[in-house]
Amino acid sequence: MSIEKVRNWFAQYGMADRILEFPVSSATVELAAQALKIEPCRIAKTLSFGVHDTPILIVTAGDAKVDNAKYKARFGVKAKMLSHEDAAERIGHAVGGVCPFAVNEGVEVYLDVSLKRFPTVFPAAGSSNSAIELTIEELERFSGFLGWVDVCKAWQDAI
Repeated sequence: MSIEKVRNWFAQYGMADRILEFPVSSATVELAAQALKIEPCRIAKTLSFGVHDTPILIVTAGDAKVDNAKYKARFGVKAKMLSHEDAAERIGHAVGGVCPFAVNEGVEVYLDVSLKRFPTVFPAAGSSNSAIELTIEELERFSGFLGWVDVCKAWQDAI
C-alpha cells in the first residue's frame, strides 16, 4: 500500500508519527482542507505530468492552477497530466494520494513558488485519506525536489 511506503520513508527520519490519517476522504484540495479544517490554499497538491518519457511531479499550493504558457516555457512541452492508471504505475501513488515522497525511480519533483508564502503546507502522504504537515524547508528536504518552478497562475490573486 502506498501510504505504507510513505510511512516507511518518513520512519527513516523519525517522522512517521507526523502522518495524519482521516476517517474521510482527502483526495481533493477541498476535501483535504475540510478534513484538516484549514484554508484550501495551504494544501500542497501534487500534480503528475509526462515530459517526453519522464514522469514529473509539480507540487503547488491548493489555490494555484497550471499556466499552460509558463509550463511550456519551462518544460518545452504542453502540460499533459498523466492518466489515473499511468500516475499509479509511473509515480507509485494513486491519484488522490499522489505525493512527492517514496516515489518510483526516475520521477522528477519540482516545487512551485506558489507554496513559498506559507510557513507550513499539507501534502498527501500516499493515500486518499492522509496528509503530513511540513515546513517549506522540510518539503524541500524530503521531496528530493530538483528545483523551484513558476508554472502556476491564479494564486497571486489571493495575496
